Amino acid sequence: MTEYHRLSPNRNIYIFSLGESLSHSDIYININKKNIMKKELVYLAMLASSLSACHTSQSITDNKKQSGNPIFDGWYADPEAIIYDQTYWIYPTTSTERELQLQFDCFSSKDLVHWEKHPGILKKSDVQWAWKAMWAPSVIRKDGKYYFFFAANDVHEGEIGGIGVAVSDHPNGPYKDLLGKPLINEIVNGAQPIDQFVYEDNGEYYMYYGGWGHCNVVRLKDDFTGIQPFDDGTLYKEITPEHYVEGPFVFKRNNKYYFMWSEGDWGGPHYSVAYAISDSPFGPFKRIGKVLQQDPKVATGAGHHSIIHIPHTDDYYIVYHRRPAGDNEVRHRQVCIEKMEFDNDNYIRPVQLGFDGVKPHKLKKTSK
Repeated sequence: MTEYHRLSPNRNIYIFSLGESLSHSDIYININKKNIMKKELVYLAMLASSLSACHTSQSITDNKKQSGNPIFDGWYADPEAIIYDQTYWIYPTTSTERELQLQFDCFSSKDLVHWEKHPGILKKSDVQWAWKAMWAPSVIRKDGKYYFFFAANDVHEGEIGGIGVAVSDHPNGPYKDLLGKPLINEIVNGAQPIDQFVYEDNGEYYMYYGGWGHCNVVRLKDDFTGIQPFDDGTLYKEITPEHYVEGPFVFKRNNKYYFMWSEGDWGGPHYSVAYAISDSPFGPFKRIGKVLQQDPKVATGAGHHSIIHIPHTDDYYIVYHRRPAGDNEVRHRQVCIEKMEFDNDNYIRPVQLGFDGVKPHKLKKTSK
């Protein structure tokens, strides 16, 4: 039976019996528990803490062979990953009490392994209508500008809040509110206006969004100042698949649209990611199954993800949040990354949670 003792958000001491095998960036001590004294446990804990401090400082400067999981320090969730030129970017939610979720940080990397933090890229003071629960970014670049979509206020019927959009000249901000009001405030088709994902397809920009077990897709105006009707005259299309809860994401591979989402309770261990495949960005989306879920030996509550696709390759990564094994504090969430692969029938292989993360992958310069 494994015991662990938390040193920091990203460093644990693991004390486990002979024969157990664990790996990666936490500190592991293999002992025969039958022959250990309490004072020796204290000594080992002190030793592991010292080793952890050395490990933490070293990881900043050495040539890491893999990213490790979590990939950066701190409690963060709902990561939106994207590539801008030769740089990877991740935009997460700050995982704390709703009343304290009042700003966003982001992280950048040249190789998926070494990450730089950019704090406070959008703050409550930049969004006059937001007062709590600034969540779940979605980002995209258009016409030389960087757009940052977000949810705020955990809005309910009759309240002000929902999905907003901010803009900047730089991927690391500062971002400023584009509209001075929510882009979508209303609850349509039962979908709470949160967890938006903006997707470009053939020159059109669509936004998938929705909590409370319902998902809508809308067509954005060219300047992102509002939504416009689809060809059939409708403004909102509900595309909710079976077991959908929140956190939609879409990507295209081999001319098929992969629609992914989170299901289960975000605060519980069974939070997970499932997917469907369709010939159209509007579905229908028939649930295929789960692709990411907890491994109690590693982490629980694995969900609310995004996907990185390396241009001109079939290399995919899934970026997601999870809760450390044995930690029951619902907001103790960390951003992690794994390789995502496909079988010969183009279905996504189940992703295994791990501590190692991924190997370095520098992006090649491509012509626009």
